[in-house]
Amino acid sequence: MNKLILGVILFPFLLCAQDWPQWRGPDASGHTPSGNYPVNWSSQENIIWKKTLPGRGHSSPVHDGENIWVTTALETPASEEEKKERLKENKGLPTVTVLSRLSLRALKINPVSGKILKNIEVFEKKQPQWVHKLNSYASPSPFLAGGKLYLHFGAYGNACIDSESGKIIWKNDEKKLWIMHENGPGSSPILWKNLMIFHLDGSDRQSIVALHKDSGKIAWQTKRSGEMRENPQLQKSYSTPIIEEFNGKTFLISCAADWVYGYDPKNGEELWKIKYGILGFSNVARPVVGHGMIYLSTCFSKAEIHAYQYEGLTTPKLAWKMTKGAPKMPSPILVGEQLYVVNDGGILSVVNAKTGELDWRERLDGEFSASPTYANGLIYLSDQAGKTTIIKPGNSLNIISENELEGSPHMASFAPYKSSFLIRTDNTLYRVGKK
Repeated sequence: MNKLILGVILFPFLLCAQDWPQWRGPDASGHTPSGNYPVNWSSQENIIWKKTLPGRGHSSPVHDGENIWVTTALETPASEEEKKERLKENKGLPTVTVLSRLSLRALKINPVSGKILKNIEVFEKKQPQWVHKLNSYASPSPFLAGGKLYLHFGAYGNACIDSESGKIIWKNDEKKLWIMHENGPGSSPILWKNLMIFHLDGSDRQSIVALHKDSGKIAWQTKRSGEMRENPQLQKSYSTPIIEEFNGKTFLISCAADWVYGYDPKNGEELWKIKYGILGFSNVARPVVGHGMIYLSTCFSKAEIHAYQYEGLTTPKLAWKMTKGAPKMPSPILVGEQLYVVNDGGILSVVNAKTGELDWRERLDGEFSASPTYANGLIYLSDQAGKTTIIKPGNSLNIISENELEGSPHMASFAPYKSSFLIRTDNTLYRVGKK
């Protein structure tokens, strides 16, 4: 089905082609609306504005053509004594950030000037869970639709804000939605009809949840049914679901530890599940769809790209897999009949999306977390240090330009805004384009 038609059916509030309401765009593909996007920039060139943000975060910006929103976290570090005492309970990785106090916030940004119009504290938490050094407390990206901003901060809570006034419409941080993330929150929320849907896959409990988007009350919560490894550290996940229609039915496609699931989004009923066949956990990359297939990464520990054919089938089946060079954090991007994947270490692999046959593979400099973006007929790949490599799709590596921005780590994905890009670092938001 045509993506634009499907978007209107599933998200009737997404009527403007220029909106960027969620992480990776209206259809979660990473493809931008048509525009004259920049191909050259630096810290001094083609910067429309640069704004230092309060706090720290890795969430990607969203906008409805007029209002730009991004989340952030104000952190009060724990004392060395408190840190030492609390980490006695840490059964995961030692490379974590420990806080005494946390303020989770939503920032509304003026698209013309970059001025912060609203700085709204949504939740305040004492002694929050620790997060991995590569993560933040504000990593899930919000969803903006119908004049409302929908926020998910993992176990710390969910909320809805009126985008015009900044008034908090509802909040939900009930204990039933509490899990142990181990490495911090990561899954971003999606909207489908009257529901806000997100993952809660911790080391202690794993489920997928839907809230009534008008009230914040739980509509359904479905526990993961697939058998996982005994080690709780191998049961957690941070992926974001997608909605897809195939064979005349709407499916909620959800990657979790060791399994990919298909649910009925209206009630959370599990319709099918498929085991990866290898250890797959701490899932970050978001799946993409096309050519009658679902493309996903199994993520940690040894990542593979799996392509599952769904067209004409009751349960999807494995069509092909790529066992080398798969990403743990960056999502794949589909361009025509080619699937592009850059892994965390900068290996860029391009395969035939229908057969899985490798077209070519090259190394880019840098380490990658952000997911790639397709704009102007080009692919934009941004590494953690702030360098964006722009390539032309094809049968070999064709680098158009390399552009660098100074500042703190770049973990968020691009958001297009009227022929410019919103580029977020830990504590800075840029609007890059021609003035």
